[in-house]
Amino acid sequence: MAEIHIERNHTMGLAQARKTAFQWAEQVEEKFDMSCTYEEGATADEVSFTRSGVSGTLQVTKDSFVLDAKLGFLLGAFKDKIEGEIVKNLDTLISAAPTKAPAAKKKPAAK
Repeated sequence: MAEIHIERNHTMGLAQARKTAFQWAEQVEEKFDMSCTYEEGATADEVSFTRSGVSGTLQVTKDSFVLDAKLGFLLGAFKDKIEGEIVKNLDTLISAAPTKAPAAKKKPAAK
């Protein structure tokens, strides 16, 4: 069984990361006929995806995406192509998402 592991850091914060992960889930459902479930947590979310020959998760936090997938025997032969497509789609969504603006520093009160 072939495995795929992809990690991507980001600076968009959890709220925007959730939107991006939800977009990713919609894309793989439509394009690859995946079945996805999305579970929100206090500090991290998880997208579980599956279809014949593929299963995995996408972990979403305020500063990272971690995708782990297992490919069945038949799809294992196409691991590099599948991984390349996942990387391309995820990187495109991450780069298109707005990043979280750094918090403005308060000036000390004048004395």
